[in-house]
Amino acid sequence: MTTALLVAAAVIAALILLNAFFSAAETALTGASRARMTTLEREGDHLAARVNKLNENRERMIGAVLLGANLVQIAASALSTSIFTGLYGDYAPLVTTIVLTPLLLIFGEVGPKTYAITAADKIARWVAIPVQWMVRILAPVVAAVQWIVNNGLKLFGVRVDETVDVLSAARAEIAGAVELHAEEGAVEAEARHRLLGALDLSELEIADVMIHRKSIRSLDIDLPPREIIAQAMSSPHTRLPLYQDEPDNIVGVLHARDLLRAISEHGRDGFSVREVMRTPWFVAMTTSAEDQLAEFLRRREHFALVVDEYGALMGLVTLEDILEEIVGDIKDEHDIAVQGVRPQPDGSVNVDGTVPIRDLNRVMDWDLPDEEAVTVAGLVIHEAQAIPEPGQRFAFHGYRFQVLRRQRNQLTALRVEREAEEGTEGG
Repeated sequence: MTTALLVAAAVIAALILLNAFFSAAETALTGASRARMTTLEREGDHLAARVNKLNENRERMIGAVLLGANLVQIAASALSTSIFTGLYGDYAPLVTTIVLTPLLLIFGEVGPKTYAITAADKIARWVAIPVQWMVRILAPVVAAVQWIVNNGLKLFGVRVDETVDVLSAARAEIAGAVELHAEEGAVEAEARHRLLGALDLSELEIADVMIHRKSIRSLDIDLPPREIIAQAMSSPHTRLPLYQDEPDNIVGVLHARDLLRAISEHGRDGFSVREVMRTPWFVAMTTSAEDQLAEFLRRREHFALVVDEYGALMGLVTLEDILEEIVGDIKDEHDIAVQGVRPQPDGSVNVDGTVPIRDLNRVMDWDLPDEEAVTVAGLVIHEAQAIPEPGQRFAFHGYRFQVLRRQRNQLTALRVEREAEEGTEGG
């Protein structure tokens, strides 16, 4: 009898250890860094490759591990009950619960999971081979369980979403990791802006980053060559749109390099602007910034004109405009530092109405929302539901706004400062 009890106890201990393996495996495989595993796989690590393979169908992997864990727990419970029945009779179920629950909880669940969390990458590689074999063996059972679960949920009107946007989830995961490390001080503010800016490109349209048509400096193609040269040389830009009859009718783009070459070859009056100009490239304002960046790189272009769905000119976008969403404001000898943003001694900021919200957030490390408006003036008009008069004050999203200047229907200058508590007021 004593030998039989010892054997049974040893079997129960083995089952608890097996349950510990399943618990650690589930936690490690789901918590392992996909980026780290991918890097190791590229370096030739076959165990990391197995981890990645298992995570390709995470539902099937978790199903197999949970199935194994449940089988082990049931077996341990049944064996314990049979042992305690001979010792305690009708009290066997109660004794089994009192004895087995803490053993399984401490040594079969909490302990292994805690250890797996602290060393997920390492443990995931250790358990990859046995789990992979277990997934293969239990695949039919897991598939049957999944079918029953999915169809059972349908009876209650629940549809399992099989069209998850993997790329969107990956971006959200990376963005969350960047924010977390930034809060902990492991990522500097400038690096945080660059990383999040690159991730946000797919969510931005050209309309969010373009230069509005009212700010475009263009040239009349019918001007005399000397006048075109004078205006081009006084401009800080190397590419200038050429219009005919009216500013919105863009017929070409003049590049400073082409102009200088023409002057060198034909003199100031001997060249034709129409022969020098380049064909304009028009793009839709709804194009994403990420797609436009890819097109700039593919075509080796730096400049495009932006039109709406009716073909009307809305603005222009350059490669630099998109890159600035990643690296921040790019300065050259013609740029004014943080143009349009003037910090004040009292902590407030005087800002031009046309300044993009994203630029103000970068400069001041603020978090003003930019979903409903592109510019600071646009945000105030959106929140006020009107075009305010100079002197009016508002408070929303944790910031105070005062209208300093208005020109016709445009807010040209505002004062912005952070406030302690959110509120909304107008005057």
